[in-house]
Amino acid sequence: MNQAVRKHAGSRKTLPDADTSVLARLAALKRMSVRELKLEWEALFDTPAPNNSRGNLELRLSWRIQELALGGLSRQTARILELLADEVDGKSDRKAILADPRTPVVGTRLVREWDGVEHTVTVLRDGFEWQGRRFKSLSAAARAITGSNWNGYRFFGLGDARRSER
Repeated sequence: MNQAVRKHAGSRKTLPDADTSVLARLAALKRMSVRELKLEWEALFDTPAPNNSRGNLELRLSWRIQELALGGLSRQTARILELLADEVDGKSDRKAILADPRTPVVGTRLVREWDGVEHTVTVLRDGFEWQGRRFKSLSAAARAITGSNWNGYRFFGLGDARRSER
């Protein structure tokens, strides 16, 4: 079995050549002994294998092979997972998980013209305000202004509504 080539970009590694099939590597894991799985672990993770559990080694090695070949989690997903783990450990600030990076800082006034009328929405700590009415989401404020469903971030021109960190 080919050993992984270590190519350091921070702590990231890449698989040897592009012609190495991910499926072939995954299938090869099933044919390996526990000793070989542990050697593969050391090559891919740069640490000794945590235990002798064949199932655990195969599962985590499968993930790592795919991660290196196809890309890992997006930054946003990794951040959310870290925050959720902190929350489970009891050291989390719930707002950090719920904060959308597209939301402007508190006090920002978003201005948009709609049907010839200029509308101003103020960003609050816990939502948004338009004409003295409070809204939990920017989309709800946009709906109140237009009478139809809108993505609030798109309505106010705050970048693409889709996540760009995938």
